[in-house]
Amino acid sequence: MISFADTGKAQDLRFGDLVIDEACMFAHRNGQTIQFTRNERALLLAFTGNPRRLMSRNRLLDEIAQPGSDASDRNIDFLVNRLRLKLGDNAKSPLYIATQYGEGYVWIATPSRPGPIDAFMIIAPSFELEKHPLRQQGLSLVDRLRDRIAPAIGAGRKVAITERNLLAAYDKARYLLQVSFHADAGFHGDSGRLNCAATLREMPAKRIVKAFRLHLDTADDLSFVNEAARLSEGVVAALQQALNDASDGLGVPTHETPEARLKSASQLLSTSNPKWLASGERLASSREQDPFDADAAIQWGLHLFARLVLTNPFGDRISLEERDRTESEIEGAVLECLPEIEDKPLLMLGAAKLLYFINRGHLDLAAELAERALTRTQDSTAGLPILGQLSCARGRFDEAVAFFDRGIKAGEAGTEFHRHLRVLKCIALLAAGHSPSSAALATDIPNLGSDCPPQIALMIGWMAAQPDRKLPDASERALAALGPDYAAAAIEYLYFTSARHVTSQEGRANVMRNMIAHVSRLYGRQAIPDFVLRSIGSAAGA
Repeated sequence: MISFADTGKAQDLRFGDLVIDEACMFAHRNGQTIQFTRNERALLLAFTGNPRRLMSRNRLLDEIAQPGSDASDRNIDFLVNRLRLKLGDNAKSPLYIATQYGEGYVWIATPSRPGPIDAFMIIAPSFELEKHPLRQQGLSLVDRLRDRIAPAIGAGRKVAITERNLLAAYDKARYLLQVSFHADAGFHGDSGRLNCAATLREMPAKRIVKAFRLHLDTADDLSFVNEAARLSEGVVAALQQALNDASDGLGVPTHETPEARLKSASQLLSTSNPKWLASGERLASSREQDPFDADAAIQWGLHLFARLVLTNPFGDRISLEERDRTESEIEGAVLECLPEIEDKPLLMLGAAKLLYFINRGHLDLAAELAERALTRTQDSTAGLPILGQLSCARGRFDEAVAFFDRGIKAGEAGTEFHRHLRVLKCIALLAAGHSPSSAALATDIPNLGSDCPPQIALMIGWMAAQPDRKLPDASERALAALGPDYAAAAIEYLYFTSARHVTSQEGRANVMRNMIAHVSRLYGRQAIPDFVLRSIGSAAGA
């Protein structure tokens, strides 16, 4: 049994290559449609609604009975044989309907899964006894839970129901609500009490968010209604709190909705946001007052990152010694606070971004932090840029492009977030060996927008320019106006922000090759910093 809501509509029944519609009006197999008569449909509904239960001929007669009819056991046998023929079944080696001689028939087919369940939450009921007489009451409770929870958690967030034994490791759900039923007649006698416990878990780690105990009186339908309402309210409140916790940190306004906070975090984490540069004095004061504040530590690291990245690429160079000191301070701040950010996914993403940027052998740690954070912010784009950058650094360029494309599709055209992801995608394509023209065309690099800083637009244009062709006139004049020292500073800037993280020498060279070619043409090879040439080796060409 697998069903969904936000629509509340059940899926078709699937048994291998046989697909039966939910109302049992018809079935499909290998492109062929199988239609059923009214009586065949009635039997099929009875069978599929009571899997692995003995259905007596009298019970099946009741399913097809009409006023004034004189149907007999022989009618049932005839209908079952006709149904088997349509389903391609065999009485001697049954796949669907088995005969229990002298008693009736049993539906023995096990539903197959059409693919992963992709839902915000899966409700998974489990029963100690599959044929327990209270099972149907338990299922009605689960249906009430779905119908109450789905509209309360927001449009577009699906809630699916599937019995626990049908759960698969590849199901995609952010939360799992396990609902377990138990009736102990030996202890409770004839009290009519049905024990029920529900556990809300965050997936895929299965971290328990909250547990609930329900009190159900099987003789009182109102107790099921009331307990379903109470549990639904508790689950929705726990989900809301979990979403608030998952979107807390980095100075994002707490009065905003979780969705708005995650969107703000996407902007803060994906780009070199000037906010971090401007907040240095406040963050330094916060660090001094409480050196153990993990949020302040990550924000301080992002401030130091902004100092390195928001410098003028055509201005005075940051010395290698100063860069090393700054990156050492970033590394220390992040590593010291890691134990404190385990339950703060935005801070985990910030830490992953910083560990990736300083390029000191922390790629695996950064990837683990980013992946774990993403499981708690699944409907957010905040983690996509760093996950793409980490894939690019490891040489998994197609995977990187897929992450960037997801962000580009979800982002709003014309925003800094959207532009940043296009640039990251261009870098990944260049690192993978794509031609400059194809990489620029795939990411629309010539149209970065009027609000893109002019120096950055020029840098990206040189990075994605054909190395054997003269630059466009305006771009050529801008590069010629720099002079050899500032051209070398621009090379260093591109290397530290976009190339050094790629672990393969060829990938680093592919990112640097085009700009190096144009700087060398104007100023000679001596304008290229030695450490850059050593990093990319001969792969960059002469």
